[in-house]
Amino acid sequence: MEEILMDAEDRMEKALSSLDREFSRLRTGRASTALLDGIKVDYYGTPTPIDQLASLSTPDSRTVTIQPWDKSAFAAVEKAILKSDLGLTPVNDGKIIRIGIPPLTEDRRRELVKVAKKYTEEAKVAVRNIRRDANESLKKKKNDKEISEDDMHKGQDEVQKLTDAYVKKSDDALATKEKEIMEI
Repeated sequence: MEEILMDAEDRMEKALSSLDREFSRLRTGRASTALLDGIKVDYYGTPTPIDQLASLSTPDSRTVTIQPWDKSAFAAVEKAILKSDLGLTPVNDGKIIRIGIPPLTEDRRRELVKVAKKYTEEAKVAVRNIRRDANESLKKKKNDKEISEDDMHKGQDEVQKLTDAYVKKSDDALATKEKEIMEI
């Protein structure tokens, strides 16, 4: 029973860290190198994450700079950023690529909050699916006479407490992200 609970908690933690990763890619008013995490550059025919062929930095709160180590990668990096759905325009001066992060409009902020809510809902669904799996495992153990019915119910109560805790953590993360997005 302890093993089932540990597995469920581990998987719920992974669902929450996945939510955090999704949130880090969401654009807020501030510059962040995490914005570029999902972008792959076609580098000699291989899709390569941008951070594996360039150094990324944020010299100020409104700018991200990208300095490819290979001069021939400049065009590919620019093209990848333009093709991404971030809506950002890179400026290349031959030595470095700069991306200015424009202030968000009220409508764009609302759209980003909706996207954040969608990510949160997906994380909650994942947590609930993990709860279902754990409860099924407990029922199977009871049916196989490995644990008593009382133990099964205790286990299900523990799984429910875990589920509630992770759903609350997801909601808290959303509230924080929403506040960050709506901040002017």
